[in-house]
Amino acid sequence: MNELLSRLAECIEFGKINIASPYPPQMRGQEGADELTAAALTQGINPQDVLTLGLMPGMERVGLKFRENKVFVPQVLMSAKAMSTAMLHLKPHFLSGAAKQKGTFIIGTVMGDLHDIGKNLVGMMVEGNGYKVVDLGTDVSSDKFISAVKDYPGAVVGLSALLTTTMVNMQKITAEIKEVFPETLVTIGGAPVSADFCHKIGADHYSPDPQGVVEYLNNKIA
Repeated sequence: MNELLSRLAECIEFGKINIASPYPPQMRGQEGADELTAAALTQGINPQDVLTLGLMPGMERVGLKFRENKVFVPQVLMSAKAMSTAMLHLKPHFLSGAAKQKGTFIIGTVMGDLHDIGKNLVGMMVEGNGYKVVDLGTDVSSDKFISAVKDYPGAVVGLSALLTTTMVNMQKITAEIKEVFPETLVTIGGAPVSADFCHKIGADHYSPDPQGVVEYLNNKIA
C-alpha cells in the first residue's frame, strides 16, 4: 500500500496524469494519477487514505516548490490536472461518506476584476489538500459571496484581486460579509494586496502564495 500511495504522490508532484501523458519526460510510459488511484481503490485501500496519504502529500510538495520558485505556473497546472483526474475516482466516495473533506473554502475574484489565474491556482491547491472548493468565478459581488456562505455554513471565504483599481472592492465585500456573518473568516490575496491592506480592511488573513492559504485553513478549520 505504502509504495502505491508514494507513487501516486509522485505523480501529483510531477504532473503525471495518466499512462498516455508524455509529461513529465522522465515518467513517460509509466502509469499516472488516473491508473494508480483506480488501482488503489480496487485493492481496497481506504479512499480517505488515498486522499490524505497519496494525493495531499504530492500537492503539498508542489505548493512548497511554487512558493520557493522551484516550479512555475505551467507545472502547477499539470499537477492540478493530475489531481483533478484522481479526484474523479474519489468523488463517489465523498458523496457516500466513505471519505471526508476537511472543510469548505469559497473563493472568487472580486467585483470588477476578471482575472482568474491566481484564483484558480489557489482553488486547485486548496482542493488538492483535502477541502471542498466552491469557486464563484470572477467579478463576484458581495451578494454572491453572502449567498454562498448561507449555503455552506462555517466555510472560509477567499477574495482575489489583480488590479489596484479592484482591490478596493475587497473592503466593501469583507465588511458586508462580516455584517451578515461576523464569525466568517476572510482571507485575501493577489498581486497588489499586502498584509497591511488586509489589516486595514478588516480581513482575517493575507497570503502571498497558494500554500499560505492551505496552511491558514489547516490551522483554522482542519
